Amino acid sequence: MSKDIKKKALIFILFLGIISFFSDFTHEGARSIYGPYLNILGASAFVVAFAAGLGEFIGQALRIFTGIVADKTKKYWTMMIIGYAVNLLAIPLLAFVTPSIWWVAVVLILVERIGKAVRAPAKSALTSFTAPHLGAGKAFAINEALDQFGAFLGPLVVFFMVSSTSGDALSRYQMSFLLLGIFAIITLIMLFVARFKYPNPDQFEAPKIKPKELTKDKQFWIYMAAISFLAMGFVDYPIIAYHLDSSNIINVIYIPLLYSIAMGVDAIAALIFGHLFDKKGLYSLILAIFIALFSTPLLFFFNETYFIIIGVVLWGVGMGAQESILKAVIAKMVAKDKRATGYGIFSSVFGLFWFLGSLVIGFAYARSLIFLIIFSITMELLAIVILFILMFYQRKEIKET
Repeated sequence: MSKDIKKKALIFILFLGIISFFSDFTHEGARSIYGPYLNILGASAFVVAFAAGLGEFIGQALRIFTGIVADKTKKYWTMMIIGYAVNLLAIPLLAFVTPSIWWVAVVLILVERIGKAVRAPAKSALTSFTAPHLGAGKAFAINEALDQFGAFLGPLVVFFMVSSTSGDALSRYQMSFLLLGIFAIITLIMLFVARFKYPNPDQFEAPKIKPKELTKDKQFWIYMAAISFLAMGFVDYPIIAYHLDSSNIINVIYIPLLYSIAMGVDAIAALIFGHLFDKKGLYSLILAIFIALFSTPLLFFFNETYFIIIGVVLWGVGMGAQESILKAVIAKMVAKDKRATGYGIFSSVFGLFWFLGSLVIGFAYARSLIFLIIFSITMELLAIVILFILMFYQRKEIKET
């Protein structure tokens, strides 16, 4: 392996990471106040859960198509530019929504997710092409760490905007969305710089094997079953934020700060578990899921602040694993020429079951927090069981070859 190629691959990953830094600064900063903002505009708990779940579903389901387009056309940069523009420019528009048209905020949140659907498979594929030189876990972990550093600072800046500026709560939230629009522009500028410097990053990885038909790949579909249960049981932050706000457990101005803490944990967890993945494989993902499943009872059963903080930290561990290890598994499992398609299918399945899980969690929240906790933990444990089945199947295939 050429040291020069490895260095170029590393610099390219750092470029993608910087783009992710500014991108996540923008949309995670906004995401940290979606729940309270919709609450102020007059939306119900179910609408918040529905918007969060539907946004993830649309943003993930469309990737099955955008992934195929990326593989067929190889226009990775074009799809990323279009996707990032739609994804990020919807955020400053939230500043112009008023309570009389609160549903427009829901539409803009959905549009933001659509933009992410356009660019995500192409970006994941480009990241995976550096895996032969850096390791799949490390490649995604580096990107995720920079990604989540932005996701840490974005909510932190929003926290200071919401807590220290003058005016009523609605105007402070709206000013925050306008400020985030500046970072949206910076992201797009960095994207064009990276496009100019690395016009053909797919050349980092040469095709080594004939692409396997994903419809006939048993390992791939066992993995899809595992991530389906993982997605169903993982509680999205907008409903956590809504719970903390409506139950008065935490002062509303600290909710973005908690999200910022979670994103900081996410970045550290991504590096740790990404490194573990390159050494231990799926055991690292199982460990991360097991740690994260304790977040739900801590966040929804206890009212003490320190339990909430611990719960947010464990939730951040789960997010770190989702954004790094889940994608690294696809990089090792799917051939280069089908990789964007694989990421599209993966994201669509994950998004569908995230949406279904969010609906159940939204209904449960209004009726029984105990049921919500039991449902979440059960789904995560089922994901762990299926991952053990996948490892058994992988060992069996190795013995047969």
